[in-house]
Amino acid sequence: MMETICDDRRFPPALADVARVEFFYGDEGEGVDFEPYDVFDSVEETTDWLRHWTGNHALDGGAYRVFGQDGTGGLAALWCVRPGRPLDEQPVVFMGSEGERGVVAGNLSDFLWVLADGFGPMEAALYPEREPRPDPALAELAEQHANTPRRAAREIVAEARAEFGTFSDDLDELCR
Repeated sequence: MMETICDDRRFPPALADVARVEFFYGDEGEGVDFEPYDVFDSVEETTDWLRHWTGNHALDGGAYRVFGQDGTGGLAALWCVRPGRPLDEQPVVFMGSEGERGVVAGNLSDFLWVLADGFGPMEAALYPEREPRPDPALAELAEQHANTPRRAAREIVAEARAEFGTFSDDLDELCR
């Protein structure tokens, strides 16, 4: 069973604003494959998904706050791994429907800059070297909510991966 570090389930205003954005994926997949939610999935929904995704039916989903998905059902979540820190200071992670996974950003503020650079959670986790496709509307949203400086998505993803380098290995351990 995973330890829940953060009991906060209030949906951050920045994510509420992201939920109002319509992401364009496009016929050739050149856009962003992201369907944001306007509330977090429940603990029960998250637990059920995590148990099926890992095959470990002893887990609970309390360490994750799922706030969106891609078209295949892969999930974007805040990962409550920093003890005593608020939700907006927790890293953003992606867990794909076929077992793909990755750290997207070190915090919610940086995630907003990732979106502004034209990357959704799946694109940032799996294809961080693709060419940026800046989105002016998302840049404006990030400027409104972010408390970190604007940086390229590649830099943000690389920094988050360095800080949370064991994320994938930790998930592999849960699958055993």
